[in-house]
Amino acid sequence: MKNLSFVLLLICTLFVGMPAAEAVVRPVNPENTTTTVEKKELTKKEARKERRMKRKAVKKELKQAIRDWKKEGATSTNTLLLVILAILLPPLAVGIYEGGLTSRFWISLLLTLLFYLPGLIYALIVILE
Repeated sequence: MKNLSFVLLLICTLFVGMPAAEAVVRPVNPENTTTTVEKKELTKKEARKERRMKRKAVKKELKQAIRDWKKEGATSTNTLLLVILAILLPPLAVGIYEGGLTSRFWISLLLTLLFYLPGLIYALIVILE
């Protein structure tokens, strides 16, 4: 369960944390004696340098987020995933939370078979207590 939540966290931070490409706009200075080709090369080099710095910053933030996630133990992420699973299949979520086929699992299965809503409510009570 921790591996799945780690993968989800990694994917989310990669897609959310990556900045969009930004255009570099520089005013034209007639006093500058460099040719247009040299200006383009300078701006390309500056743009590359800025992109490299942004990538380094994103990597640093990602590493820090991973360190924080490991320290926390990802309990909130596991709980969130169990709640989503409880909405879909309440007995399965209770079974995973309890670690096997316990009496709570069988109660959840029975309530879900009788009618979905009592099974869902029972599973959420077990998971969120």
